[in-house]
Amino acid sequence: MAPAFSKGRGNKRPSSTSYTSTVTTLVFVALCVFGVWMVASNSMVSSPKRATITTHTAIDNTEEELLESVTNTNNNNDNPDESSDQTVNNNQDDSSDGITKSEESESNENGSSDNNNSDDGALLSSTQNEASSESNENGSSDNDNNNQIKASQKDEENQEQSTSMESQNNNVDTGGSESQEQSSLGNDEQENEKQLREDKGENDDSTQEAEKPKAEKKRKKPSKQEEAKGDDDNNNDLEWHLCNVTAGFDFIPCLDNEKYLKYSHRKHYEHRERHCPEDAPTCLVPLPNGYKEHIPWPSSRDKIWYHNIPHTKLAEVKGHQNWVKLTGEFLTFPGGGTQFIHGALHYIDFLQKAEAGIAWGKHTRVILDVGCGVGSFGGYLFERDVIAMSFAPKDEHEAQVQFALERGIPALSAVMGTQRLQFPGRVFDLVHCARCRVPWHEDGGLLLLELNRVLRPGGFFVWSATPVYQTLKEDVEIWKQMSALTKAMCWELVTIKNDTLNQVGAAFFRKPVSNECYEQREENEPPMCKDDDDPNAAWYVPLQACLHKLPGEKSERGAEWPEAWPERLHKAPYWLSDSQVGIFGKPLPQDFVEEDQRWKDVIDELSNNGVSWSNIRNVMDMRAVYGGFAAALRDLQLWVFNVVNIDSPDTLPIIYERGLIGIYHDWCESFSTYPRTYDLLHADQLFSKLKNRCKLAPVIVEVDRIVRPGGSLVVRDESNAISEVESLLKSLHWEVTLSKDQEGVLFAKKGYWRPTSFVSVF
Repeated sequence: MAPAFSKGRGNKRPSSTSYTSTVTTLVFVALCVFGVWMVASNSMVSSPKRATITTHTAIDNTEEELLESVTNTNNNNDNPDESSDQTVNNNQDDSSDGITKSEESESNENGSSDNNNSDDGALLSSTQNEASSESNENGSSDNDNNNQIKASQKDEENQEQSTSMESQNNNVDTGGSESQEQSSLGNDEQENEKQLREDKGENDDSTQEAEKPKAEKKRKKPSKQEEAKGDDDNNNDLEWHLCNVTAGFDFIPCLDNEKYLKYSHRKHYEHRERHCPEDAPTCLVPLPNGYKEHIPWPSSRDKIWYHNIPHTKLAEVKGHQNWVKLTGEFLTFPGGGTQFIHGALHYIDFLQKAEAGIAWGKHTRVILDVGCGVGSFGGYLFERDVIAMSFAPKDEHEAQVQFALERGIPALSAVMGTQRLQFPGRVFDLVHCARCRVPWHEDGGLLLLELNRVLRPGGFFVWSATPVYQTLKEDVEIWKQMSALTKAMCWELVTIKNDTLNQVGAAFFRKPVSNECYEQREENEPPMCKDDDDPNAAWYVPLQACLHKLPGEKSERGAEWPEAWPERLHKAPYWLSDSQVGIFGKPLPQDFVEEDQRWKDVIDELSNNGVSWSNIRNVMDMRAVYGGFAAALRDLQLWVFNVVNIDSPDTLPIIYERGLIGIYHDWCESFSTYPRTYDLLHADQLFSKLKNRCKLAPVIVEVDRIVRPGGSLVVRDESNAISEVESLLKSLHWEVTLSKDQEGVLFAKKGYWRPTSFVSVF
């Protein structure tokens, strides 16, 4: 029996020696009765894993307390005059607050022990007995609770004792009959008995907690990993809300940061650049009223549902240029643009005839379309086997990029402002600007030099704008400045051609393929970039008004033009060296080939798990390596946006060399796209890596924002990451299944569920 009362020893001392002689006379009787009770009840008081028995009789409790009182008396005769309400802790004196041992145990569970649930006030009272029980078992307690908590707990215990006395006839608690025994004792004896009950955890809360299943207790105690992630535990209990923001159902967190926009600078379009909230939002974007499943490609190139993007401003101001028109319940796209009112296909053919070296779909495969409008230029280039990375800002031309994506055309919300575009250097075969309203000639050519950074050596810059073909004073002055700037950049003006049908003109500039021109310039203006300025660095990197040197060795990337399309898709680039180690640990060229082979069976695998390719158009590979996943889908009527994470090896140049498109990104932040713009997201070994850097809940919310209703997410990852993602998706009412053929593969489909309550983001 000694271990059962060992924690009570030294915690409470009687106030007089007379109490010792009185109790000694009863000890032998108490020992006998107590022994009989222990055998009969088959319950050891010392076992902290067992629930406290709640049906003791009055004599059972009295005799046990008398025995324990004698034990305490014998151990504390050296301090007979110490105050009866003083509590002595094994490690420190806490007499000023009179905190009981069970309170200290609770402090250990809810206060400083691993910081479990330190902010959860509701949990504090519901786990008192559990904390006390575990503290008894471990033989230690924590004394970090502050005085306010101690006082509050003391008041609660007094209330519990009162409630216990009122319900004594119902035998619900262990103190029901003790109150009668206490009435015949002095105040000191009552205090002793109260202390004993508290030491043993015998109160209403302990009884209720004892009756709770162990599984429920374990659920309340998060693991250390869950503690570190905070909001990531108990994902099934997350309460979701809709985002209450001005942008409504068009919300892009890093572009609609109202807190920043209120005070942002606008001269260089800083207000259109990425400025993410300090805390990634965990609210959900609402659906537009009347939203319908998107129209599949290729029909979507010509029309979309009006209610999916209920904006009419572009139809009103650009309708005469055949950008977009409102036709009944549809928004229709005649294929026109400001510079090609009579259709994009005619304009595309005009450019090809003007400069045969373009060779759409052979020599030229990957292009950058600046200020893309609704994306018609890129949309019709698919017929020429060309893929365009189109972008435009989220500005007064409302939803232009959203229109492009809804149509099934690659597009990104971005602006040429003060920071580099999120692409590597020397990757685009051609850069196109048709009245893109970018002031190329200003600020020392800062923005045009950014195009020079991303343009492949020998690539074309096609500029179709009024300064090329009109003679207004302003246009003439701009052309004069552009001519001087491009000459200083060593761009060759190849030709200028006019389109008689559209009554526009286009200038064709070509970037040099060597450093010879740079070295022969009379003036070093624009200057050459410093040697330590990496042209591939593009994540929040400020623009520099300088020229990067071109490759000097034939083995360097950019020294030669890639293989003609489509041969370049599956062939390892010439500049991959056997001396370089790939991501999967083998020589880089071999790594490339094996990763390419890995995805050969991807179509069958996804088809067998419910992916309907006829409804898939916009695809994103959230963690692309060499682009093998996108390459495997090449023969389908879809396109893949490859995302290379900023903390991963830089493989994005390889992806572009293959004739594919992609971008740098950090998934701990929001992506620069409108809500409901992708049909399929693919994440290979992404979430297990993200868990070390940020919480997964906001990332899954971002996935929910990007994916269209009816769209899918495919996750290949470690089991713990799969489990957490599964839990989050189910809480968002996604339909989730795990692959029966392979381990660690999750398939999820988004529905139309949205919560009804709103929460403000800013």
